[in-house]
Amino acid sequence: MKYIYIYLSALLILSSCRQKDKKIVDPAFADSLIQNYSPSQAEKTSEANLLFWQKRFDSILENFVNGPKYASALLTRFKLYGNIHDLLMADSLMQQSNIANQGKEDELLLTLANFSLMKHQFPEAFQYVEKAKQINPNKYGTLMMEFDAVFEAGQYDRASAILRKLPSDGSFAYNFRRSKYEHYASSLDSAIFYMIKAGEKAGNNRQLKQIAFSNAADLCVHNGNMEKAYRLYKESIETDAADFHSIIGLGWIALVHDKNDSLAEKIFSFVHQHTSSPDVLLKMEQVADARGDSISQKKWANEFVEQVTQPYYGNMYNKYLIGLYTGILNEPAKAVSLAEQEIKNRPTPQTYAWLAWTYLMNKDIDKAYSIFKPLVSGKPLEGLELYYMGKLMISMNKGYNAQQYFKAAFKNRYDLSPAQVKDLEKNLE
Repeated sequence: MKYIYIYLSALLILSSCRQKDKKIVDPAFADSLIQNYSPSQAEKTSEANLLFWQKRFDSILENFVNGPKYASALLTRFKLYGNIHDLLMADSLMQQSNIANQGKEDELLLTLANFSLMKHQFPEAFQYVEKAKQINPNKYGTLMMEFDAVFEAGQYDRASAILRKLPSDGSFAYNFRRSKYEHYASSLDSAIFYMIKAGEKAGNNRQLKQIAFSNAADLCVHNGNMEKAYRLYKESIETDAADFHSIIGLGWIALVHDKNDSLAEKIFSFVHQHTSSPDVLLKMEQVADARGDSISQKKWANEFVEQVTQPYYGNMYNKYLIGLYTGILNEPAKAVSLAEQEIKNRPTPQTYAWLAWTYLMNKDIDKAYSIFKPLVSGKPLEGLELYYMGKLMISMNKGYNAQQYFKAAFKNRYDLSPAQVKDLEKNLE
């Protein structure tokens, strides 16, 4: 009997190794995607729409119809190419339209709330929603945007109460938000289910379908289901070839799962050529991290920092700046002020974990623990924050607690940088 157990154990180990070694991203598919790339129909339609409303707005300076339509076209282009100036221009046009309408149109206020969320101006988003509620308190769209505003601000009980008010009618909007809440509550399987359901409920709206499947793929990465993530990213790209977020997702799977840094670099470089989004700079930094190339890593990190610390980005990239300043750039004092800004902007367990981490990295363990104990401990966290808190426990000689955090972080290891995963594995030995 003993030999049977040994044999079965060996089979399980071999099976696990084969699963781990299995490559997911097909280089031929990635090469074809890059070599045969041409602007998708969505891109062409977006550009034509933008030119039409831009000319109309320039010829008739009117902020009741032309302004919002032009803003909508700019927002579509921002989502495609990530140029922050498109978002800022769209926001400015909507501000002008809101003034022209004397702040009496709830749709304009809800759009401004959405823009504020995208710019990580969470208190401002909440104010716009409150004004919209005064005009039309029970409107479905208002409730949806209220959920978004309070959820991002960390008011999770209130967000849950809003969800319970909404009819679970199987709409895209409901399922998308239900997925967000399930993700917060660490119910990743449910979060994936509802996000895929949102995509299925998008009907003929290709943009909404693409957003849902791309988000579902992200959730699968969080959950460690890389094969499903790959299938969903591909489905999203097939829906819209200009889905650069999903293309980056393919590169990330190639890097962190397949350990194919050359293919990841090729994919990220392609996206870098076609978009203005700073996100891909961070991915290039992580390719260098995986290679142990600290010179290139610092180069990409500094390029990312130079772009996202421009005033017009505001607080949009504080999370990643904190990681760089406490990591490869080794400027932890800068990280503290950013974490403190985040607390003012959105006090959540995640942002408090960032603050505790920055105190730890500035060698103030007592202050870090004073944040951790009441505001982070026992709260739902994601991989990065779990890793941070595991490191805090190590510094306090709480080995058992550290292991619990590290084990939980390991389940979300594909959210972490290559260096963090290596350190995590070392701490779990």
